[in-house]
Amino acid sequence: MKKVMFKYLPIYAVVFFSLLAVSCSNDDEDQDPIPMEQNDIVDLAIATGELSNLVAALQRADLVTALQADGPFTVFAPTNVAFEAFLTANNFATLEDVPVDVLTQVLLNHVVSGENVSTALSTGYVSSLSTAGAGNNNLSLYIDTANGVGINGVSNVIQADIDASNGVIHIVDGVIGLPTIVDHALANGDLSELVGALTAGGNTTFTDLLSGSTTDFTVFAPVNGAFTAFTNPNDNELANILSNHVIVGAAAFAADLSNSYVSTAATNTDGDNLSLYINTDNGVVINGSSTVAAADIVATNGVIHAVDTVIDIPTVVTFAVADPTFAPLVTALTDATPATDFVSVLSGDGPFTVFAPTANAFQALLDTNGDWNSVSDIEEGLLTSVLQHHVIANSNIRSADLTDGISAPTLEGDNVTINLPGTGDNIADITDGAGNGNNGIIVVDVQAANGVIHALNSVLIPDTQN
Repeated sequence: MKKVMFKYLPIYAVVFFSLLAVSCSNDDEDQDPIPMEQNDIVDLAIATGELSNLVAALQRADLVTALQADGPFTVFAPTNVAFEAFLTANNFATLEDVPVDVLTQVLLNHVVSGENVSTALSTGYVSSLSTAGAGNNNLSLYIDTANGVGINGVSNVIQADIDASNGVIHIVDGVIGLPTIVDHALANGDLSELVGALTAGGNTTFTDLLSGSTTDFTVFAPVNGAFTAFTNPNDNELANILSNHVIVGAAAFAADLSNSYVSTAATNTDGDNLSLYINTDNGVVINGSSTVAAADIVATNGVIHAVDTVIDIPTVVTFAVADPTFAPLVTALTDATPATDFVSVLSGDGPFTVFAPTANAFQALLDTNGDWNSVSDIEEGLLTSVLQHHVIANSNIRSADLTDGISAPTLEGDNVTINLPGTGDNIADITDGAGNGNNGIIVVDVQAANGVIHALNSVLIPDTQN
């Protein structure tokens, strides 16, 4: 054998030096080397023994072809041990017991569009390809890079940056389930104060509610800094404050929000659900005090918007100040009537029913008198009487309480009379103390803790002769 090898050694030498010469020649010509063919994500998963359960799951869910597409994709690939733990935790004996539709969405919740190598990942939210979110929206994944790379608080990257022809694989030690609102809150460390408040004293009311799937929720979730800054100046019940951050029955995504009122899970003493005023003129601001810092954290049963301030229980003054529609009314209640502390009165226990003229309503009043350029030009005594004529004390009269011809005395002393149904675009018509019957209620039931507001398209005038 040795003789044979020595016999052909000169031939091997010739071949070696010939190849070396060709290589040097190619270098001289600056030619790029011919790249080796690279495996796609599925090929690499098949070639990795500890991902065999993942491959079987992809086959069962008919997702193999999808992950062989151009992409690029980022795949958080659970190990076999992770899949076994997932099956046990969800009372499945085998992978075949998992409903295909559920398995499909769980697997897609491990896939993100784009090639995101580990060094490019940062703490925050990304969208997975799962459409199991409320309204068939893509679920959010919370990436935490404080200590390695964690996903949704349930899975950690144990091997990163396996390069594929159509993306990158990160092997993880846990299956990433389909998160509820509570799951997202638990995963994000900056919501730990909220979680603590929701579960204080062993309370499970909120966690049970927000883990359910019978309806959708929108949660404005205060971050830790918001809770630290909140002093609860009005000594409101914490459970009701927390309820005031929850909209029941709708997943309101940022793109769908507009300047409007919505009802929350919080209530007044009568059991009427409180309102939130949402303003989108500059970002998203709630009740004039709390700004959305991170929008559209998508869960299976709704959406979370992280906010920078705790949203306290509102008074009727809260809404008057928050809604720019009522800016002239606020001026009338404050700067234009310094002798009367309307703010303190309307921030009291009440309850009050307030008929609130809009900016257009005040402008129409100014237009009828050439001597008035703003509400501050109106004589204070007259303006005070006019403002008092818009308030009914000791009553929280909602639209459902109204009947045709109902009449009630105002703080000014004269009655106002309401007729149903309203004419034209009016929800109801209202006749003031001066006998003017062309006043219209155009928005109803803006509910505060100490009363309710109904918006008007004109200013009510009392009987100035009595």
